[in-house]
Amino acid sequence: MNEKVYVPPIKIQGIKTKLVPLIRQSVIMQPNSVWIEPFMGSGVVGFNIEPHKAIFADTNPHIIEFYNQIKSGIITSYVVRDFLEREGKLLEEGDDNYYYTVRKRFNNEHHPLDFLFLNRACFNGMIRFNKDYDFNVPYGHKPRRFAKAYVTKIVNQVSHVESLLKTHSWEFFCQPFETTIAMAGMNDFIYCDPPYIGRHVDYYDSWDEKSELALHKALVDSNAKFMLSTWDHNDYRKNEYIATVWNDCQRITREHFYHVGAKEKNRNSVIEALLTNYTVTGKQNTLLKENEQLSIFNMMTV
Repeated sequence: MNEKVYVPPIKIQGIKTKLVPLIRQSVIMQPNSVWIEPFMGSGVVGFNIEPHKAIFADTNPHIIEFYNQIKSGIITSYVVRDFLEREGKLLEEGDDNYYYTVRKRFNNEHHPLDFLFLNRACFNGMIRFNKDYDFNVPYGHKPRRFAKAYVTKIVNQVSHVESLLKTHSWEFFCQPFETTIAMAGMNDFIYCDPPYIGRHVDYYDSWDEKSELALHKALVDSNAKFMLSTWDHNDYRKNEYIATVWNDCQRITREHFYHVGAKEKNRNSVIEALLTNYTVTGKQNTLLKENEQLSIFNMMTV
C-alpha cells in the first residue's frame, strides 16, 4: 500500500482525496477481506487502499462503464491522450458551441470518453443529471482547458488505474447499494460514501431519510466491519442523523474543505465524520499526524 495519495481520472463533488490518509489508517481488514464500496464515486478511497480483492459499485452507469472499459482494455492511457488532444483542439476552436455539441452527443450515445471530457471541461468539475438522466452541467470556460500538461496529468491518472487493474482482482457493478452490501461476507470490509443527507448534493439518484435508514439497516445486517463517510457539522448547523440513525457507531472527525461547488459561498470548511461499527485503537490513532486536528470519541452509551 503506497503512502502517496493518487487522484483518479474522474472528478466527483466531495471527493475524499485529503481524507484518504485518515481513512487508510482507520481501516481494519484481514488479508482475505474483500473491500466493498456501494458508492464508489471517483473511487479515490479504494484505489488508494489498494485491496487485493474489491467490489466497486455505483448507481451512476457512466462511472462504472468508464472503469469497466479500462479494465477490459478498450480505454487505455494512449486512447485517452489521443482523444483529449483531438477534442481539446476542437474545444479551443469551437468554445461553447463545441462543448455543448459533445454534451448532446454524450446524452445520446453515452460514450465513456465523452463523459471524461465533460467531467474535465464543465463548470467546476461537477457531475449533475436532470430528471431525464441527461448530463446538464454548463461549460466551464477555462482557456486551453486541455493543454498538454493537463492532458498528461489525466493520462497518468488513467495509467495508474490500468496498472492497478492488472495486479488486483477488482469488479465494477452498476447497482443499488442494497445489492452491493448483500454481497459482503463477515470478514469483508464495507466503505460507504453516500450522498450527504441534509446538504445540497447533485447525484445520479436522490437521497433522503428513507435511504439513510435503509443504508444503516443494510450495514448492520451485513455483520461485516463498515465505515461510513458523512458530514458532522459546519458553522451553521449539524447533522442530526448522526445522533439518531448512527448513534450506535464510533465517530472520528476531521475538518475538510470543499473546493467543488456551484457557488463560491458553498465552498466552505465542514467537519467530516467517519462512522464505524468497530473501535479505532489507540495504536492506530498515534499513526495520525497531530496537525490533522482529529477528535476521536465514542458515541456509544457506556
